[in-house]
Amino acid sequence: MLLDYTSLLLSIGFSAVCLSAILFAAWLTARTEGFLLTWAAGTACVVGNVFTYSVYVDAPSPTLGVIAFAFLLGGLSVLYGAARQFRLGRLPWRRTLIAGVLSLGIALPPIGIGYDGVGFALVNIAAALLLAITAHEYWIGRHEAPSAITGIAALYLLVGISFALCGLVLSLDGKLVLDGPPSNWAEDLNLIIVIAGVPGIGAMSLALNQTRLARTHKREAMTDPLTGLLNRRALFDAHDSGPLRGQMAVILFDIDRFKRINDEHGHATGDLVISLFAQALRESLGGGESAARLGGEEFALVLPKSSAEAALRHAERVRSDFAALALHQGGLACTASAGIAFGEAHGSSFEAVLNAADQALYQAKRTGRDRIASAGLRLVEPSPRFRR
Repeated sequence: MLLDYTSLLLSIGFSAVCLSAILFAAWLTARTEGFLLTWAAGTACVVGNVFTYSVYVDAPSPTLGVIAFAFLLGGLSVLYGAARQFRLGRLPWRRTLIAGVLSLGIALPPIGIGYDGVGFALVNIAAALLLAITAHEYWIGRHEAPSAITGIAALYLLVGISFALCGLVLSLDGKLVLDGPPSNWAEDLNLIIVIAGVPGIGAMSLALNQTRLARTHKREAMTDPLTGLLNRRALFDAHDSGPLRGQMAVILFDIDRFKRINDEHGHATGDLVISLFAQALRESLGGGESAARLGGEEFALVLPKSSAEAALRHAERVRSDFAALALHQGGLACTASAGIAFGEAHGSSFEAVLNAADQALYQAKRTGRDRIASAGLRLVEPSPRFRR
């Protein structure tokens, strides 16, 4: 039976080795995802626990026991940190360190002085608590991917319960000193659950990471990198889905004499002006409204339901806010022109409304800039300029 137990321990160890290597390789391909490296480090510590404990099973000694469980509790503390880092985007060094120091400081001294019965019970309870708070971290962030994250949280909690049962059985047994490694039904159950849990947690964690990467790539493909606003493609995907269902106002903005700003002050200043206009546009957004950078110094603001007066006030607020930002933060006297067009639910398309707003913007630029022009409700045919 001892050989079988040791073999099962080694199978867990090799499974964890593979998982740690995969996580590390995944981090190498996406270094911005730092939680992958933290996961790999925590899993590597668990590997150290498994292999050290397998030696302890054959030749028990206080030193080996302390080393084995230092690996276990340290690794579980790091996995807790990885869970929080996955949710918040940064590694909580202080929390991770506190969790590790407390668990190690409480559980290991009894083993080191020979009271392994007390030490084993405390180790299992500490492990259960670390796994429980790790499960809680995932549970808090389950909105990102409810099914996958709920599954990960459930597996962490299940493994934690199996450690808690081991600690409870040892506590009820009441032995201060054990004759050797504990052997009871709770230990067997813990081994079975860990064997199933390690690959399960690993598989779901990798799948969850792939989902996050895919979502990130999609967001990057739909976002203008300089301003963080939607890009042209995203704007069409959001609104060009057939005939309009209600009155929509589309406002096109163009920063006046932008080429002169670049020529006289440099492209860095030009980028600053673009960013400041995006800031003014973003700060004006209300519920259901969307803003995009169409390219260069041209921007679009979409108001799903708006009267002519409200759209005019909105456009003027953006223009005045931009002028104030450019003056106070960039030291430049900048203006912008705008064109407004409206669509009714009579078969007009988003592309047609956008084209009409472009014609109104052209009118504002042609008649002197630094002003707003509004197109009539009669829409012209879409031009190739706005086609995807």
